Amino acid sequence: MGELRKVQQTPSGTFFVCLPKSWAENHGLKRGAVVSVAETSDGRLLVDTEYGVEPSPRSIALKPGPYLNREIIGKYLLGFDIITVEAKDRISFEVRDTVKNAASRLIGLEIVEEDYSRIVMQCLLEPSSFPPEKILRRGYTIAAGMHRDVTNSLIDGDVHLAKSIIARDDEVNRLHFLLVRILRTITQNPNLSEKLGVSPIECLDYRLVASLVEAIGDECVRLAMKVTELKGTKLAEDLKQRFAEFHATCFEAHENALKAFLAGDVSTAENVRLMRGKIEKMSVDIEKIAKAQSLDVVPHVLAVASILRQIYEHSVDMADLAMPKKL
Repeated sequence: MGELRKVQQTPSGTFFVCLPKSWAENHGLKRGAVVSVAETSDGRLLVDTEYGVEPSPRSIALKPGPYLNREIIGKYLLGFDIITVEAKDRISFEVRDTVKNAASRLIGLEIVEEDYSRIVMQCLLEPSSFPPEKILRRGYTIAAGMHRDVTNSLIDGDVHLAKSIIARDDEVNRLHFLLVRILRTITQNPNLSEKLGVSPIECLDYRLVASLVEAIGDECVRLAMKVTELKGTKLAEDLKQRFAEFHATCFEAHENALKAFLAGDVSTAENVRLMRGKIEKMSVDIEKIAKAQSLDVVPHVLAVASILRQIYEHSVDMADLAMPKKL
């Protein structure tokens, strides 16, 4: 618990609370200094001594090493604005490729300086221009498109389409990284939280839903790889029909799950969970039909059914995060 202060009132009716002396001295406040007082969405007051002042860019220097790619991504996610890779001697071609590949996977991160021993990357994004809901919707749109197309590639035996779906997953990952960066920035910046209308506790839910959307994209990649392994093998007509129906139900589940989360619609979220009986019946029907297929096809068909079932489970987890919006 923080320091307790008694609310006082002047004869004219103004309420006031004295600021802690140590806090005022640490921030260089003098008599007559001006601070900003803003009310947050949960009714608290935020006292800011540096209102209107642009925050200084956060910088960090990294050394070339075996985990440089992971380190660059990690610092990006933590909200660092300038990431410098420095070497004692000349930076090797391998290290330069690692840096360029890492930067290409991260939205807004650009190489702004480069010489024989140093590479400077800077994130050129303004966090306030990227509301979490907008990023989440964009990532979901791509993942949903992957789900729709990968089912078509399975039914039509279209290996080329399956390979294009695998390539599309990179964009889902890029948006996921961007959303994590924005969410972490919001939790550390109350002003940004108020500006975007997203509380720190809501950031936790967004983070979980973003991971589930990214997981749906990964499941679609797994499914696409199964299609490539089938090498254009045509499925039996009854099996095609069952997969089309199974896909439609799973697609409806994650589409409604996201809608329920964003709208705080508990009723729709519960309907996603109630689809489980229908999903289980469809899964059993596919397994029965699959047993009549050739032995080289059966394992792939069962794997595809399992992947679609997992997409539904991700949808249920997403729906569970739907909470009524505050009045």
